[in-house]
Amino acid sequence: MRLRALLDTDALGLRLLGGDEELDRTVRGVMTTDLRDPSRYLSGGELVLTGLAWRRDADDSEPFVRILNAAGVTALAAGEAELGAVPEDLVEACARHRLPLFAVNESVAFATITEHVVRQVSGERAGDLAAVVDRHRRLMTSGPAGGGPDVVLDLLGSDLDLNAWVLSPAGRAIAGSSASAPELSPDICAGLAAEHLSATRTGRRAPHRVTVDGATYSLFPIRSGARGTGPTASRDVRETVLSDWLLAVEADAGDWPEERLDLLQGVTQLISVERDRRDAARTVRRRLAQEVLELVQSGAAPAEIAARLRVAAPVLLPGLGAAPHWQVVVAKVEWEGGQIEGGPVAQSLLEEILVDPLSSGPEPSDRIAVAHTGDEAIALVPLPAVPTDDSGAEQGLIADTLLEAVRDPLSAGLADDGRLTIGVSAAVHSAEGLRGALEEARHARRVAAARTGLVCAAGHQELASHVLLLPFVPDDVRRAFTARLLDPLRDYDRKHRAELIPTLEAFLDCDGSWTRCASRLHLHVNTLRYRVGRIEQLTNRDLSRLEDKLDFFLALRMS
Repeated sequence: MRLRALLDTDALGLRLLGGDEELDRTVRGVMTTDLRDPSRYLSGGELVLTGLAWRRDADDSEPFVRILNAAGVTALAAGEAELGAVPEDLVEACARHRLPLFAVNESVAFATITEHVVRQVSGERAGDLAAVVDRHRRLMTSGPAGGGPDVVLDLLGSDLDLNAWVLSPAGRAIAGSSASAPELSPDICAGLAAEHLSATRTGRRAPHRVTVDGATYSLFPIRSGARGTGPTASRDVRETVLSDWLLAVEADAGDWPEERLDLLQGVTQLISVERDRRDAARTVRRRLAQEVLELVQSGAAPAEIAARLRVAAPVLLPGLGAAPHWQVVVAKVEWEGGQIEGGPVAQSLLEEILVDPLSSGPEPSDRIAVAHTGDEAIALVPLPAVPTDDSGAEQGLIADTLLEAVRDPLSAGLADDGRLTIGVSAAVHSAEGLRGALEEARHARRVAAARTGLVCAAGHQELASHVLLLPFVPDDVRRAFTARLLDPLRDYDRKHRAELIPTLEAFLDCDGSWTRCASRLHLHVNTLRYRVGRIEQLTNRDLSRLEDKLDFFLALRMS
């Protein structure tokens, strides 16, 4: 409401003492205070009511008004009951700071003014929210041309002055980097996604409020229309936590009224419609992947597989014809207890992780096809061109690179009872190579599964290494082997804090070079020789022998 409306309300008994040119200022709230410094309780836009008990002499007016002005107060109303009239020094201070000043007749209670302002402001806010909700509803009924998440976020920015973004569970910004909101850095996106997934897994009620880099965000889940209501709504949270989008709003929703919270829930429902449309658009690609992989696994003739690939290529790479190269990526999501089918979750995650694995352009490319069966998802990734490294070897997708930006968010969603492992094949040139690529990706995934961590990946390059053997060593053999070599060193480290295990790792990593290892550990070479000697004494091994170096290396990799 405007200050002018207050002045025109006879029942409030307000007289204007200064600030005639500021009567179009907006009042967003009201506060009564007699504190000398009420700044901690002010957020801007208030009409401040005061009985002047803070004023001891004329020198107190200037600092008091200066504090109100710095806090963004709209106007000051001073009661006449205490002093009989508003002091001239206060009138002059308000004039210097262009702060409108009213006198409140002693017959008018501050409660009367407060009730009037609150009623007017609340009514105006409710009207604004109703208008925005109505616009949202019109968008939701306008079909596929409704505009998508960007239009909705623009409305939040223009109508409610809220910066908002739609993020994937892996922390990818899907919408929001437009005129309505500044672009979020990848680190902030990943941090917000991780906080949201962690809060969801612990059962905290949304919206989740978090602070990142000094800014407060409120996080709202965006559930698919097929999952958000009805009988499926009571399904295990692990079935959807790694596939649902989220809405991040730069604001603290903790003190929002119910109307505004309801509005944001409506916004998430609108965006979920767009999510369902995108999922429907992936149906064709999923079906193509399923058909190709069924042919590959059933041992179909290469000519039949090639014919199916010729159908798939224009869908996945429009305008480029048959793809000259393909890669296969296998992912598996496993939950403790084994009661949840991990295949759909793995499929959704692969579609997210591989949404734009090789493109360097600004727009994401959704050109992969993913099928799933049981706990496993299999992606067929077309490569219009395969880059090479310095040696001329073909590269394509690199396992570790796929997980660099998504490891933390996905780990938060998996919590302590889930695990994601991924294997990546080499690029193949034709249909004949797809069966071998599928087996290669599956073997690489088993190598990843032998590692520690909630999110692990391995590539085809590692299948020519000793690590290929590690997943197939029985657990009891692995434990006995590592215990025999490393337990004496661990016990010694616990008792003497000698750091023998880190020293051994660094020594092997430096290929047994005394000078390089000493430099890396910031030790004198003699100190390093003493530690290595102690390792050899405790284990009865000789680190100058290749066989003993290899045993230690394998023990460390399996521990």
